[in-house]
Amino acid sequence: MTSVIVLRGVSPLGGDPRDLVIAGGRIAAVTPPGGGEHTSVVADAADGAAGGTRRGPLIVDGAGLIALPGFVDLHTHLREPGREDAETVESGTRAAALGGYTAVFAMANTDPVADTAGVVEQVWRLGQDAGHCEVRPVGAVTKGLAGSQLAELGAMATSAAAVRMFSDDGHCVSDALLMRRALEYVKAFDGVVAQHAEEPRLTAGAQMNEGAMAACLGLPGWPAVAEEAIIARDALLAGHVDSRLHVCHVSTAGSVEIIRWAKAKGWRVTAEVTPHHLLLTEDLVASYDPVYKVNPPLRTKADTEALRAGLADGTIDCVATDHAPHAPEDKETEWAAARPGMLGLETALSVVIETMVTTGHLDWSDVADRMAAAPARIGGVADTVLDVAQFAQVGTSATLTLLDPQAQRVIDPAAFASRSTNTPYRGRTLPGVIRATFLRGRPTVLDGKIV
Repeated sequence: MTSVIVLRGVSPLGGDPRDLVIAGGRIAAVTPPGGGEHTSVVADAADGAAGGTRRGPLIVDGAGLIALPGFVDLHTHLREPGREDAETVESGTRAAALGGYTAVFAMANTDPVADTAGVVEQVWRLGQDAGHCEVRPVGAVTKGLAGSQLAELGAMATSAAAVRMFSDDGHCVSDALLMRRALEYVKAFDGVVAQHAEEPRLTAGAQMNEGAMAACLGLPGWPAVAEEAIIARDALLAGHVDSRLHVCHVSTAGSVEIIRWAKAKGWRVTAEVTPHHLLLTEDLVASYDPVYKVNPPLRTKADTEALRAGLADGTIDCVATDHAPHAPEDKETEWAAARPGMLGLETALSVVIETMVTTGHLDWSDVADRMAAAPARIGGVADTVLDVAQFAQVGTSATLTLLDPQAQRVIDPAAFASRSTNTPYRGRTLPGVIRATFLRGRPTVLDGKIV
């Protein structure tokens, strides 16, 4: 594949069409479409790439396509090692690239748990071998996710994987003293603790959002306060020790208010929301279809509205998929026995368009911030712009994705790259299709297909 690429007539951040010339993994020129200004740049770059033997550049027709920075997902479950029947690093990163992602953070609840330098390095190397996107392992906060003893945070931070985010996702670090110690420890290398906010004593046996719907369906309720109490506690701890706290998969209106309060205090608190919590509500549980079982559970319409408002005003920093593939035997069973979780990588942008763009909550620059720049800042991803204003500027990394905003698709999980099919959007028509993805100037997706 030639290292010189011309994206003709794309619209960076939905603005005026431009021709983008990519060479050596970076943006080499930005000109009006069809202009001759970049001809010499293309020729010089092609000569350099071919060692003096002229090769033609790869031309991509970008008319009608919006160019956005490559997306960063702070919350992905790749399942490898241990549950390769549900997902692998290879299949998961294919799904990520098709969804416009150029970096994903792989959660630690694998088997064995990613709580040592050896395991996080294994995941990191698998990501390098796959090559579809950057894989940043998330280290466990506690050994074995057991919540009783800190994991090898320092060793993971200084490993080849250079871990900077730590989470026991799927389990809450419910011990306040242990959480304080973790927040203090990661300060030494500017790390961040990503908390799964769930007070376990308040959710024992819970199956869905607590409220009238749960009572009607006869399912034990999952109270909003179980999430909100942990967020409030941890925000206070983060403020007390001046460390970085990231709140995973925020799901309630009360949580948004607590995070807004913490930010007003100047504390170093960030937060994410999943696409499914922006769109889906507890009413779907009435079908008893386990595809709608997720942790935290689907909430009320009032909660989704508060989450959308919080994402729009920046209280919630970013969108994270919580991509959670499951093998059929773990999901296609009775509700109480089913594992919680939904696929998200290949549909995230479409759901954000439906819930945030078409509703007027976000414009394309905002989408670029919430799905790329903000998570890159939180996770420390160097090859994605940290400020949307820097996107598509000469000299910046050519890590981007091309979206067809007018296209629609009917979701068919059989066509997914993921090994699993547990999507709540089966048969649903969603807007927006990713046409191409580039990682440091190298195409990982062209014409909607993995390269």
